[in-house]
Amino acid sequence: MRNIYLKILDHLSENDPLVLATVTGATGSTPQKPGSSALFNKNGLLTGTVGGGVVEGKVHQIALDALLSKKSGHFQFNLANDITKTEEAICGGQISVLVDANLIDSISVFEQLNRSLEERVPGILITKVTKIAGMTVVIRRYWMSGIFKPAIPAGFFEKIEPEAMSLISKNSPYGYREMELSVPEEEFSSFFYLEPVFPVPQLVIAGAGHIGKALSHIGSLLGFEITAIDDRPEYANYDNVPEASHIIVKNIGEAMGELNKGSNTYVVIVTRGHKDDAAALKPCLGSELAYLGMIGSHKKISVMRMNFIENGWATAEQWDKIYAPVGLDIKSQTVEEIAISIAAQLVLVRNSR
Repeated sequence: MRNIYLKILDHLSENDPLVLATVTGATGSTPQKPGSSALFNKNGLLTGTVGGGVVEGKVHQIALDALLSKKSGHFQFNLANDITKTEEAICGGQISVLVDANLIDSISVFEQLNRSLEERVPGILITKVTKIAGMTVVIRRYWMSGIFKPAIPAGFFEKIEPEAMSLISKNSPYGYREMELSVPEEEFSSFFYLEPVFPVPQLVIAGAGHIGKALSHIGSLLGFEITAIDDRPEYANYDNVPEASHIIVKNIGEAMGELNKGSNTYVVIVTRGHKDDAAALKPCLGSELAYLGMIGSHKKISVMRMNFIENGWATAEQWDKIYAPVGLDIKSQTVEEIAISIAAQLVLVRNSR
């Protein structure tokens, strides 16, 4: 799933005027939480959501108006009072939405964000919002990572940096935060919104056969960046696994050994046989992976476990961290059901971290 800020880059490069709407605050029961965003062009909603239904309809109209006026704004909606009974009964809380009509001004920041994600470096998108009159605001954005410091005035940065680094250290994309700050020389106080942006979790599928192909499709729908590895070119190609971002045609053990693997990497081993499974597994043991799963019957897994421990390729503790047999027990029968059981386990592990 491509990050919404990268989609902005795609469209701006095509000279397609855009408006970004972002939920900045919510109290009570609301359809979306802070950090949720939706992207609009002249034809309407392109991607994302700020809540759907009536709320999104109102934001949609504001966005279309902003496309013409080029005025950004910060809007508040009382979901109990602002929506009439004829427009549906909805949640009943309060929600604030920032509408940015001048995304071109932030293009260099989005490019910095893109470079960081390509290098798998997490960071914080900092959005400064200064009220001018009424709902009208001026927006300025900055990108910050552990290795990149933005040119924010010192009076603000010294207060923002500890919060931003704390969010990065939590290793979670959840934690959208608001800070109201002012410095003596500023006429108005400004609101700063800190949004953690992390690289998409990487799903490495060792084996591009029937299960690998099905899992690649489901995994891409679930927001994973797919890397497919197989030594058979007739399987390891974009016709067979079109959702893959990366395809490696090579000896599976060698490829797994050379691959950069980190705490945001999920590995599923579904090769065509025990020998290739073992070759793919060895380079993964001892790595700080988010997930390591291997297909196989209980008998096969038991034999492999004994073999690995007796040969010193793995400790009992390392082996017990492997999800094997892979997948949740949903009584899978078909290839697609097996892929779904694996995908469900991936989601369970990802959301439990």
